[in-house]
Amino acid sequence: MEHHHITAEHLSVGRVREILERRLLLALSDDARARIVRCREYLDRKMENPERPIYGITTGFGSLCDISVGRDELSRLQQNLVMSHACGTGERVPSEIVRLILLLKIQSLAYGHSGVQLATVERLVEFFNRGILPVVYQQGSLGASGDLAPLAHMSLPLLGLGEVEYKGEVRPSAEVLAELGLEPIRLQSKEGLALLNGTQFMSAYGVWSLIHARRLSEWADRIGALSLDAFDGRIEPFCDEVHLIRAHRGQLATARNVRGLLEGSELIARPKHHVQDPYSFRCMPQVHGASKDTIDYVESVLTTEINSTTDNPTVFPEGDMVVSAGNFHGQPIALAMDFLAIALAELGNISERRTYKLISGARELPKFLVANPGLNSGFMIPQYTAASIVSQSKGLCMPASVDSIPSSQGQEDHVSMGSNAATKLWRVVCNTERVLAIELFNAAQAIEFRRPAHTSPELERMLADYRKEVPFIDNDEVMYPHIEASVRFLRGL
Repeated sequence: MEHHHITAEHLSVGRVREILERRLLLALSDDARARIVRCREYLDRKMENPERPIYGITTGFGSLCDISVGRDELSRLQQNLVMSHACGTGERVPSEIVRLILLLKIQSLAYGHSGVQLATVERLVEFFNRGILPVVYQQGSLGASGDLAPLAHMSLPLLGLGEVEYKGEVRPSAEVLAELGLEPIRLQSKEGLALLNGTQFMSAYGVWSLIHARRLSEWADRIGALSLDAFDGRIEPFCDEVHLIRAHRGQLATARNVRGLLEGSELIARPKHHVQDPYSFRCMPQVHGASKDTIDYVESVLTTEINSTTDNPTVFPEGDMVVSAGNFHGQPIALAMDFLAIALAELGNISERRTYKLISGARELPKFLVANPGLNSGFMIPQYTAASIVSQSKGLCMPASVDSIPSSQGQEDHVSMGSNAATKLWRVVCNTERVLAIELFNAAQAIEFRRPAHTSPELERMLADYRKEVPFIDNDEVMYPHIEASVRFLRGL
């Protein structure tokens, strides 16, 4: 099996995608091991004669930071931290995102500023490589002292506590560890904090959403181009001249993409009887393009985040410093994830409007895209479904990051709510995928009423592949399996 070596070097979103899709195994580089060991040894020396209390290492947590803890109880302090903070609830985090949480936590700990034992990081690597996935819940994090509750659930199985999903079954972690001959980890000073403080829950959702945002952005152009051709739309609004005088990168890229996708189409080339198209067709470069630019911006923020140390306190062996600060605060990514949710919801919003136009009976297309409307409702209700989903996404776009509820007796008095931004974003990604799938279902149906004329060779190839999964609808039949098949088709690009 091919390995990805965890180093203290750069981890790109593209590389994360590759690790997940190719099921690569992880290995710590020699440099990462040396950094982890050096930091732990420094902390152990520091603990021998602490000159003053060190937050979370020789003291309690949060507003209990003024209560000192005896040396003989430092390990117990960290174990108690993990147990008491595992207060997650709600839906389970999807397995693919749990894998990402593990990957990003390992990356963050590998920089050697967290004070963990090498054995702890190696166990996380083993969990990732052997598919031992902690059961984590979506609700419980304020996104400020890091993702405390979800990361506590990630950490419980290190101690032989909590549950894991292993080979498709949810089981007590103690059972699975015993079966595999793995002893529970005994946490040393600072380690519980290193595991629980950090933005890996938010970041994992953010990176997963970003990977899928890029895919959906590509599909929005492809499906939008097909809808434009099916609607007998005009290509002139996509010419370079228009977009060079309002030079947003995403706008120009979208216009060129749509032109390329429609190259060689008989339909787009034929004379048009109408002077202009509705905005949902004509303004694709401006709307899809703005979403593209947002995706690029969010990628820059998340790339910085996943290449950072985000626990607290932060340990600097070279400078003989242990600093209690605030790198765990999720504000930088909370804002970005709220923004990405808006950008993706808008791809769904404009998509549903194109679907509506296709079934409207305009431009010589039959009402509801069936040859015999009246007896048949045809594609009337898929548009209702798309409208329902789009409306839900609009509600999900209220920014989570503008809220803050103080916690820990006011010590943690401003929080990011980035975890709520993250889980809302995930729902918007799933929603937008469904809305685009419904548009494709409609556009593929509509294009058949333009025969014998053809769209472009590229889109005809896409249609031929699509028709292997989803049929042309002659008369009313059960529609929901076709919507589901369309969603699966979008995942297969």
